[in-house]
Amino acid sequence: MPLFFRALLLAVIVYEVISDIRGWHGLSWGHPTLRPLLALAALALHPRNASWRQRASALALAAFPALMIQAIAASVRRRSLDSRATLKPGLYDDCTVARVDIPMPEAFMPGLYVVPRAGAQAAVAVLHGSGCDKTYFAWRLTNALLRQRIAILLVDLDGHGENPRVQRYPQILECAVEAVCWLRDRHPRVGMLGISLGGCIAARAAADGLAIDALAIMEAPPVLHFDNHDRLKEARTLLQPYVIDLLREASIAHLGSAVYRLVRAQRTPNIRAAISTWDLIAACDLRGSLSRLTTPLFLVYGERDAIVKPAQAEEVWRIAPPGATMLLVPDASHLTLILHPEALRRTAAWMARQLIEKSTGC
Repeated sequence: MPLFFRALLLAVIVYEVISDIRGWHGLSWGHPTLRPLLALAALALHPRNASWRQRASALALAAFPALMIQAIAASVRRRSLDSRATLKPGLYDDCTVARVDIPMPEAFMPGLYVVPRAGAQAAVAVLHGSGCDKTYFAWRLTNALLRQRIAILLVDLDGHGENPRVQRYPQILECAVEAVCWLRDRHPRVGMLGISLGGCIAARAAADGLAIDALAIMEAPPVLHFDNHDRLKEARTLLQPYVIDLLREASIAHLGSAVYRLVRAQRTPNIRAAISTWDLIAACDLRGSLSRLTTPLFLVYGERDAIVKPAQAEEVWRIAPPGATMLLVPDASHLTLILHPEALRRTAAWMARQLIEKSTGC
């Protein structure tokens, strides 16, 4: 058997073993029971009549084509593995997911209402970022809140997803108001979590008098100021272990599509708008909103954020009202903060303290 072909097969086996050990089901085409057979195959394919230099060169040449073979085989084998499927309406082991259309002063706001199977006294309305929608990489955040026995309402903001309304100001503040009012009819304790643009909207609505029991803001910008160089820096931060570990939750095909959406949302967001996101963020006036807040506040920012830079996060912290808490995540950027397991765990735990523990006196 030619040396290169042996190296190609050996590299595919190595990729499969690594994927299996790491739990990257989306990059695996086999099954753990195949481990002994793969080990025997690797021994059989190991070239014995070639120098170490020849073996290393053959493996180096085979590495990329073998990765492509591995990805294609895994995409076929795991084509049904999609983490977004847990947000489809239905009954699951730990929760129920229901599609809802919340009445608005004009038209309606589409949402997904996720409730723990045992029920929940507390709920959180989640407002996504610009260019995103209600399901946009929301499953890790949703799971973190479910583990705290908190229900979740994911909504499409005006101009985004399935929402028929156009992005306008101040009308977009109605999304926060109606989401919270809808939850108030079902839960005694209600919080709100806003991501980027959603954080600016949530802060402004709360500052204007929307009654909520807790507010978490993730990576919300006081102003937008970034260029193509910053976008490139953001793209580089995708190579983080917790991002690669998405392969545990989705096939390589679904993951590739999701990462494309992640980057595209920053580059060319798909928004139906009468006001630009830049002007909308300016109109929401995060600085002025924070100075008027009386709601318990949790701020979460990434140290590697090239869109909302660390200096802006520090500015937000200086303006934050007394009693606020801030979490600065060292290895998170604007694109990856919503995927950071520890940041999401701590955010959900803070919400639980505000919405559940304080209400019961624990």
